[in-house]
Amino acid sequence: MKKTFLLSPALLILFGFNLFSASTQEVKVNQQRMENRILELGKIGKDAEGRNYRVAFSKADQQGREYVMNIMKKAGLEVTIDFGGNIIGRRKGNDPSKKPISFGSHIDMVPDGGNYDGCVGSIGAIEVIETLNENKIFTDHPLELIIFSNEEGGLIGSKALIGKLTKEGLDVISQSGLTMREGIKAIGGDPDRLNEIIRKKGDLAAYLELHIEQGGILDQEKINIGVVEGIVGIEDWEITVEGFANHAGATPMNNRQDALLAASRLVIAINEVINSHEGRQVGTVGKISALPGAFNVIPGKVNMSLEIRDLSQEKIFMLFGEIEKRAAEIAIKSNTKISFKNLNVAAIAAPMNELIREKII
Repeated sequence: MKKTFLLSPALLILFGFNLFSASTQEVKVNQQRMENRILELGKIGKDAEGRNYRVAFSKADQQGREYVMNIMKKAGLEVTIDFGGNIIGRRKGNDPSKKPISFGSHIDMVPDGGNYDGCVGSIGAIEVIETLNENKIFTDHPLELIIFSNEEGGLIGSKALIGKLTKEGLDVISQSGLTMREGIKAIGGDPDRLNEIIRKKGDLAAYLELHIEQGGILDQEKINIGVVEGIVGIEDWEITVEGFANHAGATPMNNRQDALLAASRLVIAINEVINSHEGRQVGTVGKISALPGAFNVIPGKVNMSLEIRDLSQEKIFMLFGEIEKRAAEIAIKSNTKISFKNLNVAAIAAPMNELIREKII
């Protein structure tokens, strides 16, 4: 049986639709078309084992962007790439004096990521445009479909749009091996002209994004849709633990400066700090490597990551302060040195607009 999604009258109003011509219509999107395109996009970047590595700025990412841009053009959108590497598709409104309503997402993914994260919002946004076209529905507001560049690897495209992409941020190396600066150039942007694309408060009437649920809560509660309270703040750090590499056979256990052992204690300490406070904050160590990486050598250096997310930026740094204190204690006990470097690719916490939340609900 073919499934469909309805565009509710509330959402029609939100998008600025001309309800005098559309109010009697039951407006549906083509779910099968969406699903087919998501799966087709999911094939781009897969290896022989079925793992997908369409990380931002990679060849696979560039192929995926080309696939999406072709669909956008066929849907009648005016498609451009801005200096931050974002793909922008525009549809004119009845009233050019009104601010555009924007919606979309991203198509880059974390290493070996799934088919739906980001892609649902991107393909879903294109589907909305095609549904409007097929039902001859015209909006008062111009509509703007945005596919953000490198959302997974540092919110690069969205940071560029709000003027928060720093020189230091551009020099960070992405998962593709390119710096953010090099990656932006590879996908058609220009990192030397980012100041020309900055959006100020009030430039958009609204922004919406359809997204998959990542935590499984709605699924557990058997709720079909959730309306988010806000976008959490995200802060990332690189952590370096320095000990002393020595022979594993000749060095007694009580005379070691084992960087990996200290790093392991820090991972546990991070988990304890995050769980010691009420709230929905999360902290993650998602990457760790020990050097020199041999069976018979005590690790002399460890590189690892730390990410903290919460709706309060103040709370994020309060938690980080406690983690720093625990790290200092671990360093003393293990005779190692532990240092933190903020990556300057943060996302600032932002509450959602109540009017938009009410219309979706």
